[in-house]
Amino acid sequence: MPRDRNGDHDDAAGDASTSDASTGDASTGSAAPRDNTPDVDRQRLSTRRLEAFTDGVFAIAATLLVLDITIDAQAKITSDSELWQALGALSHNILNFAISFVLLGLLWIVHVRQFEYVIATDDTVLWLNILRLLGVALVPFATSLNNDYGDFLAGRIALPLCFLAVILLGTVQWYYASAPGRGLVAGLSPAGIASARQHGLIASVLALGVVLLSIVAGSFAFLLFALDPLIDLTRRRRLTPAAAPSPGDRSS
Repeated sequence: MPRDRNGDHDDAAGDASTSDASTGDASTGSAAPRDNTPDVDRQRLSTRRLEAFTDGVFAIAATLLVLDITIDAQAKITSDSELWQALGALSHNILNFAISFVLLGLLWIVHVRQFEYVIATDDTVLWLNILRLLGVALVPFATSLNNDYGDFLAGRIALPLCFLAVILLGTVQWYYASAPGRGLVAGLSPAGIASARQHGLIASVLALGVVLLSIVAGSFAFLLFALDPLIDLTRRRRLTPAAAPSPGDRSS
Protein backbone atom coordinates (compact mmCIF):
# COMPACT_ATOMS: atom_id res chain seq x y z
CA MET A 1 0.00 0.00 0.00
CA PRO A 2 1.22 3.56 -0.62
CA ARG A 3 0.97 4.47 3.04
CA ASP A 4 3.23 1.54 4.06
CA ARG A 5 5.77 2.61 1.49
CA ASN A 6 5.64 6.14 2.84
CA GLY A 7 6.09 4.83 6.33
CA ASP A 8 9.16 2.79 5.33
CA HIS A 9 10.51 5.85 3.59
CA ASP A 10 10.01 7.97 6.70
CA ASP A 11 11.75 5.32 8.89
CA ALA A 12 14.67 5.25 6.48
CA ALA A 13 14.78 9.03 6.44
CA GLY A 14 14.73 9.08 10.24
CA ASP A 15 17.67 6.63 10.43
CA ALA A 16 19.57 8.76 7.93
CA SER A 17 18.86 11.86 9.98
CA THR A 18 20.15 10.19 13.16
CA SER A 19 23.30 9.13 11.37
CA ASP A 20 23.85 12.65 10.02
CA ALA A 21 23.28 14.14 13.44
CA SER A 22 25.87 11.78 14.96
CA THR A 23 28.37 12.77 12.29
CA GLY A 24 27.67 16.44 12.98
CA ASP A 25 28.21 15.97 16.72
CA ALA A 26 31.50 14.29 16.06
CA SER A 27 32.77 16.94 13.70
CA THR A 28 31.38 20.21 15.03
CA GLY A 29 29.85 19.30 18.35
CA SER A 30 26.35 20.31 17.19
CA ALA A 31 23.99 19.69 14.30
CA ALA A 32 20.82 21.42 13.13
CA PRO A 33 17.75 19.16 13.56
CA ARG A 34 16.07 17.98 10.38
CA ASP A 35 12.32 18.11 9.79
CA ASN A 36 11.36 14.70 8.45
CA THR A 37 7.60 15.35 8.58
CA PRO A 38 6.07 14.25 5.26
CA ASP A 39 4.33 16.83 3.12
CA VAL A 40 0.74 15.69 3.69
CA ASP A 41 -0.66 18.02 1.02
CA ARG A 42 1.45 16.39 -1.67
CA GLN A 43 1.30 12.70 -0.71
CA ARG A 44 -0.82 10.21 -2.60
CA LEU A 45 -3.95 8.97 -0.89
CA SER A 46 -5.99 5.80 -1.03
CA THR A 47 -9.11 5.78 -3.22
CA ARG A 48 -11.27 4.17 -0.50
CA ARG A 49 -12.87 7.32 0.89
CA LEU A 50 -13.35 8.89 -2.55
CA GLU A 51 -15.12 5.80 -3.88
CA ALA A 52 -17.34 5.48 -0.80
CA PHE A 53 -18.34 9.15 -0.91
CA THR A 54 -19.00 8.98 -4.66
CA ASP A 55 -21.16 5.86 -4.33
CA GLY A 56 -23.18 7.53 -1.58
CA VAL A 57 -23.84 10.72 -3.54
CA PHE A 58 -24.88 8.80 -6.66
CA ALA A 59 -27.19 6.55 -4.61
CA ILE A 60 -28.86 9.45 -2.80
CA ALA A 61 -29.31 11.48 -5.99
CA ALA A 62 -30.86 8.51 -7.80
CA THR A 63 -33.21 7.84 -4.88
CA LEU A 64 -34.38 11.45 -4.58
CA LEU A 65 -35.55 11.40 -8.20
CA VAL A 66 -38.60 9.32 -7.35
CA LEU A 67 -39.94 11.94 -4.93
CA ASP A 68 -41.12 14.03 -7.86
CA ILE A 69 -43.50 11.30 -9.04
CA THR A 70 -46.59 11.95 -6.92
CA ILE A 71 -50.31 12.18 -7.57
CA ASP A 72 -51.93 15.45 -6.52
CA ALA A 73 -53.22 14.90 -2.99
CA GLN A 74 -56.05 17.36 -3.64
CA ALA A 75 -57.44 15.33 -6.53
CA LYS A 76 -60.36 13.09 -5.61
CA ILE A 77 -60.05 9.80 -7.45
CA THR A 78 -63.16 7.68 -7.35
CA SER A 79 -62.71 5.29 -10.28
CA ASP A 80 -60.11 3.34 -12.24
CA SER A 81 -60.44 5.67 -15.20
CA GLU A 82 -59.67 8.71 -13.05
CA LEU A 83 -56.64 6.94 -11.61
CA TRP A 84 -55.37 6.08 -15.09
CA GLN A 85 -55.89 9.71 -16.07
CA ALA A 86 -53.88 10.87 -13.07
CA LEU A 87 -51.10 8.44 -13.91
CA GLY A 88 -51.13 9.57 -17.52
CA ALA A 89 -50.68 13.15 -16.37
CA LEU A 90 -47.43 12.01 -14.75
CA SER A 91 -45.99 10.73 -18.04
CA HIS A 92 -43.63 13.71 -18.43
CA ASN A 93 -42.38 13.30 -14.85
CA ILE A 94 -41.89 9.57 -15.33
CA LEU A 95 -39.97 10.17 -18.58
CA ASN A 96 -37.63 12.63 -16.87
CA PHE A 97 -37.22 10.26 -13.92
CA ALA A 98 -36.23 7.42 -16.24
CA ILE A 99 -33.80 9.63 -18.20
CA SER A 100 -32.07 10.96 -15.09
CA PHE A 101 -31.93 7.57 -13.35
CA VAL A 102 -30.48 5.76 -16.37
CA LEU A 103 -27.91 8.48 -17.08
CA LEU A 104 -26.83 8.56 -13.43
CA GLY A 105 -26.46 4.78 -13.57
CA LEU A 106 -24.36 4.93 -16.73
CA LEU A 107 -22.12 7.64 -15.27
CA TRP A 108 -21.67 5.56 -12.13
CA ILE A 109 -20.70 2.53 -14.25
CA VAL A 110 -18.04 4.63 -16.03
CA HIS A 111 -16.76 5.79 -12.62
CA VAL A 112 -16.56 2.18 -11.35
CA ARG A 113 -14.70 1.00 -14.45
CA GLN A 114 -12.20 3.86 -14.29
CA PHE A 115 -11.45 3.37 -10.60
CA GLU A 116 -10.62 -0.27 -11.20
CA TYR A 117 -7.38 1.18 -12.60
CA VAL A 118 -6.95 4.25 -10.37
CA ILE A 119 -4.68 3.04 -7.55
CA ALA A 120 -4.24 6.34 -5.69
CA THR A 121 -5.52 9.91 -5.63
CA ASP A 122 -4.19 13.35 -4.80
CA ASP A 123 -5.77 16.69 -3.91
CA THR A 124 -6.50 17.59 -7.53
CA VAL A 125 -8.39 14.35 -8.14
CA LEU A 126 -10.33 14.85 -4.91
CA TRP A 127 -11.42 18.38 -5.82
CA LEU A 128 -12.33 17.43 -9.39
CA ASN A 129 -14.44 14.62 -7.97
CA ILE A 130 -16.14 16.95 -5.48
CA LEU A 131 -17.04 19.37 -8.27
CA ARG A 132 -18.37 16.49 -10.36
CA LEU A 133 -20.50 15.28 -7.44
CA LEU A 134 -21.88 18.80 -7.08
CA GLY A 135 -23.42 18.33 -10.51
CA VAL A 136 -24.69 14.88 -9.54
CA ALA A 137 -26.34 16.26 -6.41
CA LEU A 138 -28.12 18.91 -8.50
CA VAL A 139 -29.68 16.35 -10.87
CA PRO A 140 -32.85 15.80 -8.74
CA PHE A 141 -33.43 19.58 -8.56
CA ALA A 142 -32.83 20.03 -12.29
CA THR A 143 -35.19 17.12 -13.03
CA SER A 144 -37.90 18.70 -10.88
CA LEU A 145 -37.31 22.04 -12.60
CA ASN A 146 -37.81 20.37 -15.97
CA ASN A 147 -41.02 18.73 -14.75
CA ASP A 148 -42.57 21.95 -13.49
CA TYR A 149 -41.15 24.55 -15.86
CA GLY A 150 -40.36 22.62 -19.04
CA ASP A 151 -42.22 25.25 -21.08
CA PHE A 152 -39.50 27.77 -20.25
CA LEU A 153 -35.97 27.77 -21.66
CA ALA A 154 -34.28 27.61 -18.25
CA GLY A 155 -36.45 24.70 -17.25
CA ARG A 156 -35.59 22.77 -20.43
CA ILE A 157 -31.82 23.22 -20.38
CA ALA A 158 -31.15 22.89 -16.62
CA LEU A 159 -30.98 19.09 -16.66
CA PRO A 160 -28.87 18.81 -19.84
CA LEU A 161 -26.48 21.41 -18.41
CA CYS A 162 -26.14 19.36 -15.22
CA PHE A 163 -25.19 16.24 -17.12
CA LEU A 164 -22.83 18.20 -19.37
CA ALA A 165 -20.97 19.50 -16.31
CA VAL A 166 -20.77 16.03 -14.75
CA ILE A 167 -19.47 14.43 -17.95
CA LEU A 168 -16.93 17.20 -18.63
CA LEU A 169 -15.54 17.08 -15.10
CA GLY A 170 -15.35 13.29 -15.24
CA THR A 171 -13.39 13.55 -18.48
CA VAL A 172 -11.01 16.13 -17.03
CA GLN A 173 -10.53 13.96 -13.93
CA TRP A 174 -9.59 10.94 -16.05
CA TYR A 175 -7.24 13.00 -18.25
CA TYR A 176 -5.47 14.25 -15.12
CA ALA A 177 -5.31 10.91 -13.30
CA SER A 178 -4.10 8.98 -16.34
CA ALA A 179 -1.39 11.46 -17.33
CA PRO A 180 1.98 9.75 -17.92
CA GLY A 181 4.34 9.92 -14.98
CA ARG A 182 1.66 10.81 -12.43
CA GLY A 183 1.49 7.25 -11.13
CA LEU A 184 -2.21 7.27 -10.25
CA VAL A 185 -3.32 4.69 -12.84
CA ALA A 186 -1.93 1.17 -13.21
CA GLY A 187 -2.83 -2.02 -15.04
CA LEU A 188 -4.11 -0.33 -18.19
CA SER A 189 -2.23 -0.17 -21.47
CA PRO A 190 -1.48 3.18 -23.15
CA ALA A 191 -3.99 2.20 -25.85
CA GLY A 192 -6.63 1.57 -23.18
CA ILE A 193 -5.94 4.93 -21.54
CA ALA A 194 -6.17 6.71 -24.90
CA SER A 195 -9.41 4.88 -25.70
CA ALA A 196 -10.98 5.95 -22.40
CA ARG A 197 -9.93 9.53 -23.04
CA GLN A 198 -11.47 9.44 -26.49
CA HIS A 199 -14.68 8.01 -25.06
CA GLY A 200 -14.86 10.90 -22.57
CA LEU A 201 -14.45 13.45 -25.35
CA ILE A 202 -17.18 11.82 -27.44
CA ALA A 203 -19.55 11.77 -24.47
CA SER A 204 -18.79 15.45 -23.80
CA VAL A 205 -19.58 16.40 -27.41
CA LEU A 206 -22.84 14.44 -27.27
CA ALA A 207 -23.75 16.13 -23.97
CA LEU A 208 -23.16 19.55 -25.53
CA GLY A 209 -25.35 18.51 -28.44
CA VAL A 210 -28.10 17.50 -25.99
CA VAL A 211 -27.95 20.96 -24.37
CA LEU A 212 -28.36 22.69 -27.74
CA LEU A 213 -31.07 20.32 -28.97
CA SER A 214 -33.04 20.60 -25.70
CA ILE A 215 -33.76 24.25 -26.52
CA VAL A 216 -36.27 23.07 -29.10
CA ALA A 217 -36.83 19.38 -28.26
CA GLY A 218 -36.90 19.42 -24.47
CA SER A 219 -36.33 16.03 -22.79
CA PHE A 220 -36.39 14.23 -26.14
CA ALA A 221 -32.95 15.73 -26.81
CA PHE A 222 -31.50 13.05 -24.52
CA LEU A 223 -32.18 10.53 -27.30
CA LEU A 224 -28.95 11.88 -28.81
CA PHE A 225 -27.07 9.80 -26.23
CA ALA A 226 -28.34 6.71 -28.07
CA LEU A 227 -25.57 7.42 -30.59
CA ASP A 228 -22.95 6.78 -27.90
CA PRO A 229 -23.02 2.94 -27.99
CA LEU A 230 -23.01 3.00 -31.79
CA ILE A 231 -19.99 5.29 -31.88
CA ASP A 232 -18.35 3.21 -29.16
CA LEU A 233 -18.90 -0.03 -31.07
CA THR A 234 -17.30 1.45 -34.18
CA ARG A 235 -14.41 2.78 -32.13
CA ARG A 236 -13.80 -0.55 -30.37
CA ARG A 237 -13.61 -2.40 -33.69
CA ARG A 238 -10.68 -0.22 -34.64
CA LEU A 239 -8.71 -1.19 -31.54
CA THR A 240 -5.93 -3.70 -31.99
CA PRO A 241 -6.58 -7.12 -30.44
CA ALA A 242 -3.80 -6.53 -27.92
CA ALA A 243 -5.32 -3.32 -26.59
CA ALA A 244 -7.01 -3.56 -23.20
CA PRO A 245 -10.67 -2.49 -23.08
CA SER A 246 -11.26 1.09 -22.13
CA PRO A 247 -12.58 1.71 -18.58
CA GLY A 248 -15.07 4.10 -20.12
CA ASP A 249 -16.58 1.35 -22.27
CA ARG A 250 -19.88 0.04 -21.01
CA SER A 251 -19.64 -3.45 -22.47
CA SER A 252 -17.07 -5.91 -21.26
